[in-house]
Amino acid sequence: MKRKIALIALVATGCAAAAALAATQSGEITVKGAKPALQPVAPQPTVANSYPFYMPMQGLRRPAHRLTVKCDASQRAGREVWGGRDASYLGGRAEGGFEIVYEARDAAGRPCVYPFAPWFPQIVGPLQGTQYIVRSSIPGERVTFRTNDQWASLNLRLLEIGNARIHFEMSDINLDFPGAIQPKGALAIDAYDGVRPGLLTAVVRRSKIFGGKNALFVPSGQTMLYVEDAELTGNVGTNVDQEHVTYINGILVSHMRNSSWSGQRSWRNIASGHQLKDKAYLRVYENVTLTNAPNGGAPSAMALADISSFGFTWTNGLHLKRLESAQTVRDTMVDLRSEIVYAQPWVYPWNLFADPRWRMPAAPLQALDQVYLSVFMNTTVESFRTEPYVFALRPIGTNFEPGKTTVQGNEITTRPQQRMVSLAFGTTGDFSRVYSNQGWTYADPKLPQGAEWVADRDAFIRHALGLIGR
Repeated sequence: MKRKIALIALVATGCAAAAALAATQSGEITVKGAKPALQPVAPQPTVANSYPFYMPMQGLRRPAHRLTVKCDASQRAGREVWGGRDASYLGGRAEGGFEIVYEARDAAGRPCVYPFAPWFPQIVGPLQGTQYIVRSSIPGERVTFRTNDQWASLNLRLLEIGNARIHFEMSDINLDFPGAIQPKGALAIDAYDGVRPGLLTAVVRRSKIFGGKNALFVPSGQTMLYVEDAELTGNVGTNVDQEHVTYINGILVSHMRNSSWSGQRSWRNIASGHQLKDKAYLRVYENVTLTNAPNGGAPSAMALADISSFGFTWTNGLHLKRLESAQTVRDTMVDLRSEIVYAQPWVYPWNLFADPRWRMPAAPLQALDQVYLSVFMNTTVESFRTEPYVFALRPIGTNFEPGKTTVQGNEITTRPQQRMVSLAFGTTGDFSRVYSNQGWTYADPKLPQGAEWVADRDAFIRHALGLIGR
């Protein structure tokens, strides 16, 4: 029978140095007891379509071009039929930003299904302050784009953004591209060659995405991504070892709220990819569900989430659900890895390798503002088996492999050399331990006075972004 356990508050029974010694020996400190007193502080938005406080929305211009798309006429034509001014006046190129609004209902009042992938003009000209918006004509009523075209994709492509401030937003849009085996993302948000203070904010609301080598793909760059009330339901690429439902490279922020990930495409005897591969510097997940429930293939055997051990992670209400797969599953459900660096090293405040100038203090819980930190609050675990552990915090390495971004030496660094700490509070479900026997990890610790800020989402975000001048 699966064992349901709840790992609760650590009772302080000795000095901080003794606690550190226990962590060194076991890799995890935990004591079973009552429900932990520490609870997250995370006020929810009170205004619809608002933006996270850390996204600077001032200085953006009204899009220079506003286009509308008719439903029934577009269905008959198999392409966009424009209401009002035809997009042909653009000559395929748009300067100054654009907004494309799709008619939400057909003549019978049903949600509109467009039998093609959305068209975007080529983006040209100065980028500073520009916005690129695609949305349904009725907020809260989704339109669907559905096609078997193997190249189907919605691709925002911004080259050489430099220090420009840019915004992209997609709301109430479903992308259903079951044949799209070619594009890197059913939704691909590309912004290249950005430098601070340059910034792309990308917002996805009330949308469902399926298809592509990755349903959502975001390359490394000066990007802040916010996904709200969305469903990422699978990918259809053919290279199942290297493709994922969502693949986020070394961006600044990925913030997911009230959303779900599932459907990683897998072959029967291949472990496949992850539901969420997220290498952002700062990751925030609120009421997020990750499951390997399949969509067109066998369940993936890989960890549900593949994130970085360096950088910062804050989650509340992360729901992990694992089905049995044909191949033996990986031991961990959330893998905090360190063997590849996905962003430029200058993005991070501290060295990503073992550093002779750093040794973990004797009381790590009193040094949480000096380390890369992950905090997991109120995680639930459902699995076909009793998981050996939920989270794994992998060790740092010593240097890059020559000419690569791959890290080597992870297996030889010592515990005192690690500059990463992970905390978990209120984890429940089908598992034996909260953490693997690696790294500085604490299950339901009693925090020293002054460290309670780690439970405050906004304080955590301010700390992480403040370290890099954002």
